[in-house]
Amino acid sequence: MSCCEPKHKHVPRSDAELKQLKNRIHRIIGQLNGIESMLEDNRYCGDVLIQIAAVEKALQSFGYTILQEHLETCVTEDVKEGNTDIMEEVMNLVKRLK
Repeated sequence: MSCCEPKHKHVPRSDAELKQLKNRIHRIIGQLNGIESMLEDNRYCGDVLIQIAAVEKALQSFGYTILQEHLETCVTEDVKEGNTDIMEEVMNLVKRLK
């Protein structure tokens, strides 16, 4: 595999999981669009900042959902196959989500 080739999950997401994740992303996109509208409407800075904080929390929660899924599927499979190097990747991912 080359450095620029995308990786794919060992265990594919179910249709239900994919639908739930997409719904969450679409809600976050809606929040971002709302912030854009607030700026165009010259809304009060404090109100805009509250919405920015809400988007940050939604993204962080989404990230933790993806991390949990990663631990329960990809990481579990790698460990079962004897690849303990995956733990270094996990630690780096956890640090990035902070």
